[in-house]
Amino acid sequence: MASTTFFTRTETAGTGRRILKAVAEAMTRYMERQSRADQIQRLQNKSDAELAQMGLRRADIVRHVFRDRFYV
Repeated sequence: MASTTFFTRTETAGTGRRILKAVAEAMTRYMERQSRADQIQRLQNKSDAELAQMGLRRADIVRHVFRDRFYV
C-alpha cells in the first residue's frame, strides 16, 4: 500500500521563504565580492607613488580593501 505525503500551505511557504532568503544572501555575497575585486583592481592600477600618497603599499592593497572583514 502506497503512502501519500501532503504538505500544508504553511510548510510550503516556509520552504519557499528559506529558498528565497538563501538566493538573496548568495547574490549579496557575489555582489560584495565583485565590488571588492573592482576596488582591488583600481588600486592595483595606481602607481607606487599614488599608493604612497594614500598611505598604502602595493602589498597591503588586499588587506586595505578587506579591512572591515579581517582584523589583521
